[in-house]
Amino acid sequence: MCVPQEVRVYNEEVELEDRDPQQDYMLYKDTCADLAKLMAEIQELKSSGAKSVEIEERHRQCSVHFITLKKLNRLAHMRLKKGRDQTHEAKQRVDVLHLQLQNLLYEVMHLQKEISKCLEFKSQHEEIELVSEEEFFQEAPAEISRPHVTRDDNHQLTLARLDWELEQRKRLAEQYKMSLARKEKIQKAIEQKREYLSSLQPGLQNIMQASLPVQEYLSMPFEQMQKQAEVARHLPPPLYVLLVQAAAYGQACDKTLSVNISGDVDEAKALSRRPEDSQEDESDSDAEEEQQNTKRRRATVGVQLEDKRKAMLRRHPLSLCVDLKCKGVIYFENVNILIHFLFIFVLHLFFYYLMNLNILTVKTKVSTATDLSGAVSAGELLNSESLLNCLYASDHGKETPNPANRYQFDKVGITTFADYVSDLGHPYVWVQKLGGLQFSSDGAQVALSASHMEKTMKLLRGRLQARLALHKQFSSLEHSIIPVSSECQHLFPAKVVSGLTRWTMMSYQEFTELGFVQHVLKAGLVCETDLFFMAVVERGTARLLAAVVLNPRYPEVMPLFSLSLHWKGERSGRTEDNLRAMESEVNVFRAELQGPRPGLQLLTNQIQRLCVCLDVYLETESQVCDGSEGPREFPREKMCLRTARGPSRLKPFKYNHPQGFFSHR
Repeated sequence: MCVPQEVRVYNEEVELEDRDPQQDYMLYKDTCADLAKLMAEIQELKSSGAKSVEIEERHRQCSVHFITLKKLNRLAHMRLKKGRDQTHEAKQRVDVLHLQLQNLLYEVMHLQKEISKCLEFKSQHEEIELVSEEEFFQEAPAEISRPHVTRDDNHQLTLARLDWELEQRKRLAEQYKMSLARKEKIQKAIEQKREYLSSLQPGLQNIMQASLPVQEYLSMPFEQMQKQAEVARHLPPPLYVLLVQAAAYGQACDKTLSVNISGDVDEAKALSRRPEDSQEDESDSDAEEEQQNTKRRRATVGVQLEDKRKAMLRRHPLSLCVDLKCKGVIYFENVNILIHFLFIFVLHLFFYYLMNLNILTVKTKVSTATDLSGAVSAGELLNSESLLNCLYASDHGKETPNPANRYQFDKVGITTFADYVSDLGHPYVWVQKLGGLQFSSDGAQVALSASHMEKTMKLLRGRLQARLALHKQFSSLEHSIIPVSSECQHLFPAKVVSGLTRWTMMSYQEFTELGFVQHVLKAGLVCETDLFFMAVVERGTARLLAAVVLNPRYPEVMPLFSLSLHWKGERSGRTEDNLRAMESEVNVFRAELQGPRPGLQLLTNQIQRLCVCLDVYLETESQVCDGSEGPREFPREKMCLRTARGPSRLKPFKYNHPQGFFSHR
């Protein structure tokens, strides 16, 4: 009988549970040390030539150590796998618990939302504004109020109050229907009366049309005045003040002055609507802009600034046009020929109001019945940009007179208002005063406008007359003719040999480059707004250059002459006393040269006086000291009491009428 043998199976996993990892680590270190020691001994034996038996013995020992290391490596991998498995199982347990927690939190949140919905639920009856409980019990009948039930039950009280509200609304609906019926009857009566009034309108219009010739004959345009008065209601206050004062001045003092309103009346009506309507429109437009901004790309910063500038410089849609008519005759006498000019011209003044800046601006235009394009040098005289410069002293109209505008300009990047003058007009100070605007101190608008209206209109008329007179004079000067009126002939001798050969206009830059005018510039007697001309007077080989500065306020401000003589060298008023005396003759003695008021012949008289002074200078200069005759290029034709006087040898430039001789001053 065979006895079964016990079968034993080696299992490293079972052995792993009984082994200590720390002991395996120490075994690993000892094995590695023994292995290193055996390797060193094998190397020594081989180098010493020992027997192969000893080497083989150590090889076997090394093999045993390698087997031990392999076993320790397997045990380490098994421990690592076992640790990973345990970690994974623990992580799965944590994930399961976390998922359960999330599910529980979601259920809690869902329940909380449901509870909130229930708490926030509102019935439709809560939106109805019911009467108070006291009024309800006082006014409601007993069958609806039921006080014995409703006073203790809030639910029944609410139902009763809703029933009473329904009864009241039914009663009010009946009253509303009755009111609508009464309203329709009243509207029908109004329509009948309106039809009757509209049937009268054609007849009234026919009567008005038939009365137009009578109105024109009597100079009483009632219809035109009525239309203008209707439009004037929509003018801004400054333009309205200007309209009233200009019309009053024209009616009282100047029948040729006329005032008209132009522009878009519908747009002006839209601007003059009630503030509440405009605020609602602004809110609606803002909402539309916000909706559009979500669909379109935002504008750049530069475009936004440009839009803000345009909005700030926006003019009122209505403007005023003041027409100032002038007429007159100018007489010139030259070479026994009497020349007269009859001129009729209209100065158009267009007044605008800048709403956001609270200032008035003006543009000008001159229309004449005659052609004034003959003189080249007179091109700037009637220029709309400079015609009204310095109507009052130092009023150039380049910058806004309102000090608040400076802060407004800083917000939108405007450096100077002068860049916009050509488009918007000139904001002269006198324009603001005509509209009743005064920024330095408070005052009544109408009184301020009335106090400046008459003076300003006279200055405007005088400015236009002076410019037109200069225009005609320049046309003669460019043809080397000095027009001298018959009223001024006694100021000069009968024969003047020196003559004007050239009259041209020059710029401010060209004027400053002249060497003989530097003393005038240093004295501050010249501004860029002045007009500059060059006059050349010749006699024989002598050539006199005269730089003329014409102030915009001519003839109130006298033209200024600076001289340079080219004869036997170059001389000027800074280097020779006699030339300085000639400058005094034409620049200082206004009373002698002005002529009849308003002194429109002042410039031509100055030029003629300059020619006379050149004759005296040359004729007396050609006389030598010993009394004998000198060169005969300039024969003496002027009678002088003394040819020179004093250490500076000044010449006699003063002409004495009617004796006809020259003397010293």
